[in-house]
Amino acid sequence: MNVFVIGATGFVGGTLARRLTAREHLVTGLARTDVAAVALAADGITPVVADRDSRRSATIDAALRADAVVYTAQADPVLETATVESLTRAMAGTGKTLIFLSGSGVLLQRTAGAWSQDSFAEHDPFTVEPLATSRKAAEDTVLAAASDRLRAMVIRPGLIWGPGDHGHVPMTYQSVAATGAACYVGPGLNTYSHVHIDDVTHLFTLALETGRAGGLYHAVAGEVPNRWIAERVANDLGCDTRSVTPQEAALVWGEFGALVMAASSRLRAVRAQEELWWCPERTDMLSTIGEARLRKLADHST
Repeated sequence: MNVFVIGATGFVGGTLARRLTAREHLVTGLARTDVAAVALAADGITPVVADRDSRRSATIDAALRADAVVYTAQADPVLETATVESLTRAMAGTGKTLIFLSGSGVLLQRTAGAWSQDSFAEHDPFTVEPLATSRKAAEDTVLAAASDRLRAMVIRPGLIWGPGDHGHVPMTYQSVAATGAACYVGPGLNTYSHVHIDDVTHLFTLALETGRAGGLYHAVAGEVPNRWIAERVANDLGCDTRSVTPQEAALVWGEFGALVMAASSRLRAVRAQEELWWCPERTDMLSTIGEARLRKLADHST
């Protein structure tokens, strides 16, 4: 299969592009710069020098040359909306496949560190997080375009972890550099469903092979309250834990980071398991505790 990955230089898209290449698919990847193009070529990925802004037409042309398009870019909402609309219009009636990467941030709940009992399967109703309205609209655009002549799908993972991630565990280590303690917000019982990068990319490959038009698939392998993460990090570094207010959290992680670290976002991957027989293999996010790259983040001198 000839697969065009938009976001091939990013965390998810890059991992996926390399996985598909290893499975002997023909993979092209969007490269906004010559440096990015060289990096993709070194991984056996054919670069397409274009972007989602002034050179969007070149991106659409590359999409129409491929059998399948996977959109994994984490772009400005305006660019994302415009690109998704252009892709769905251009690919309508072609018989090709389009898969859009979303995330559980669309159903994030602002709990200020408190526990939420709410957990959402793929088609459960939820209140959209205000900052993610454009992302939810992009999901809706893709799913509305699904037909027997466009196999359009959405994959919505929880917090993605693995080599090089910037999620809750790294952010907790960073809080040690900022405060001297492993921090959590409020009671620290807020919980984000998580999934390893390898399991996410495996779900993409299953969707490419057997996913149905209009399919919405969650990716989740486990859950860990933020306070438990902080306790494990503190044990690793021999420091204290500390509860911070949302206002203090903004000083540690910035406004958006504080929002994420105080929120709950819980998923169930019902359709992914029933329709695609997806089963995650990496379920313990806390297994990363103690990695050298993470300990380095706790050093306030770096």
